[in-house]
Amino acid sequence: MNIVGKLIIIGGAVDKGSFSETDLDKNAANNLNFFEAGILKRILNESKHKEKSRIEVITTASKIPKEIGPEYVKALSYLNATNVDILNIERREQAMDPEILERLRVADVVMFTGGDQLRLTSILGGTPFDELLLEKYRNEEFIYAGTSAGAAAASNNMIYQGSSSEALLKGEVKITSGLGLIDHVIIDTHFVQRGRIGRLFQAVVGNPKTLGIGLGEDTGLLITNGTEMEAIGSGLVILVDGREIKDTNLTQIEMGQPISISHLVTHVMSKFDTFNLTTHKMHIHTSQYTQAT
Repeated sequence: MNIVGKLIIIGGAVDKGSFSETDLDKNAANNLNFFEAGILKRILNESKHKEKSRIEVITTASKIPKEIGPEYVKALSYLNATNVDILNIERREQAMDPEILERLRVADVVMFTGGDQLRLTSILGGTPFDELLLEKYRNEEFIYAGTSAGAAAASNNMIYQGSSSEALLKGEVKITSGLGLIDHVIIDTHFVQRGRIGRLFQAVVGNPKTLGIGLGEDTGLLITNGTEMEAIGSGLVILVDGREIKDTNLTQIEMGQPISISHLVTHVMSKFDTFNLTTHKMHIHTSQYTQAT
């Protein structure tokens, strides 16, 4: 399937600036280092109408939507994006409301905030809002941007629970269906900071066709054509590729027992590196082996 839209998934803690500082307005250029190179600026650059794009900040996943939403509006306003509004859908009935559907219909960008991804999918999954979201992503010059819960929920399969310290004990990682914008991947967030690599290992060993994507904080992936991934932001993206797994004890052990895996391939991406989901080939932007021309 040819995907027209773009998917931007972020590991959480997007650099939005230090809005708690009383002298923010005086020193905005110093506080907001995303002005030149950050993720929010990249979202605007990739959008259809740049700073004039119609943006809806969707706070459904958050338990504090009245605090989170205005942060994004203010951050984007410092980047000269003023056509921004907050859309907080708290009940499934709202995801069927004609006025809310019309707001999605005319949006160029939706920005899903962090919070609880299970809350997000349980409210939006299977609603007219969800169906319209998928239709726009597949067929229009449209951006789905999601951070933390908003990123985790973007894939067809979604991790919603699992202790980092016990993630490689059989059954500790819980997986359910996500919003389905991208297939054959599973996404985890706050990845490096919270030591979640074991969660991806267990998710991938259970279905090696699935590529595990671990997103560090203030780090993300820009996915175009549904296949080409580019690392953006300040940190690391970890990819876990299970296609070459040679052996495991997964089906031989009881629930709660440690999992063994042989020959699990990992990749580490940083800013501007790319990975193709069709060929499973990675390109390092500043490779030490690239010959100068």
